[in-house]
Amino acid sequence: MPPEAPLRVAVVGAGYFGRFHYDAWSRLPEARLVGLCVRQPAHAEAVAAEFGAPGEPLPVYGDLEQMVEALRPDLVDITAPPEAHLRAIETLAPRVGHIICQKPFCGDLASARKAVALARQAGCRLAVHENIRFQPWYRAAKAVIESGTLGEIYQASFRLRPGDGQGPAAYLSRQPYFQRMPRFLVHETAVHWIDCFRFLLGEPSGLFARLTRLNPAIAGEDAGIILFDVAGGRRALFDGNRLADHAAQDRRRTLGELLVEGSLGNLRLDGEARLWLRRFGEAAERPVPFDWQDRAFGGDCVYLCNRHILAAWRAGRDCETEAAAYLRNQEIEEAVYKSAASGRYITL
Repeated sequence: MPPEAPLRVAVVGAGYFGRFHYDAWSRLPEARLVGLCVRQPAHAEAVAAEFGAPGEPLPVYGDLEQMVEALRPDLVDITAPPEAHLRAIETLAPRVGHIICQKPFCGDLASARKAVALARQAGCRLAVHENIRFQPWYRAAKAVIESGTLGEIYQASFRLRPGDGQGPAAYLSRQPYFQRMPRFLVHETAVHWIDCFRFLLGEPSGLFARLTRLNPAIAGEDAGIILFDVAGGRRALFDGNRLADHAAQDRRRTLGELLVEGSLGNLRLDGEARLWLRRFGEAAERPVPFDWQDRAFGGDCVYLCNRHILAAWRAGRDCETEAAAYLRNQEIEEAVYKSAASGRYITL
């Protein structure tokens, strides 16, 4: 990776969430957007114009090999839906030195493992764009936990309540393919908190899950509870319901509420992205100050994730979300579905 010159970045896909990626790349001084690839180039004209130079839209390609041959990017960011990931990585790995891929990473664990193997064989860096752990409130929560302020950590719980899953039109205005996903809540959403709990508390040793579908208009599950046993006797609880909401001006900012409980106090994240500390034995909470920007998605976490990956790779080290390490999240995801299907506790 060039140590000083801005990286030439090309993007695959131009959907709803992909726009956050274009915005992030356009603001990173270490990167320069050079083009994009979509199945139907005419549908990407607005994106090409918005993120190109004034009067010079980004070039749009309908064929991935042609784009790479023409643009010679240093890095390609895949923001297309999961079913397109493996094929894109098969094409890109021998031709591009660095790839970032959206999550859910590939359509399933077997495809994800194959993608990692292809990248390794080609000598290509491959990372997963797992952005929730880069939301500023989780970085701040991690700092509080590591400071010892909460004492011995007992457990953490997250209540996912975006309120976007009701009725026959659920998800159609933003990400319509959500309706067709046979595995939805865990594969698409809870995997974020599988990763986040690992980031905050450590590795889970076992789990029990109950999943259900509340909206008959969709194919997959949209509510469920997952209980994790975590290293050191800790526990983590994911309580997800995409039909219910929570108190927030923007329910997609935090998507829900977090509580971390310890021997010396509790740490609470509310829907306005505020952290509150209550010391053991006290009634009142006090705010925990931290810096963040209410920009783009989730406190600008797409930008922060991309910035982290570039900084790590430029320094010649692994980033936090290297694809080979990210496979552990997907292995845990598989265990969640196995537990829900069998009604059994699964040891990891």
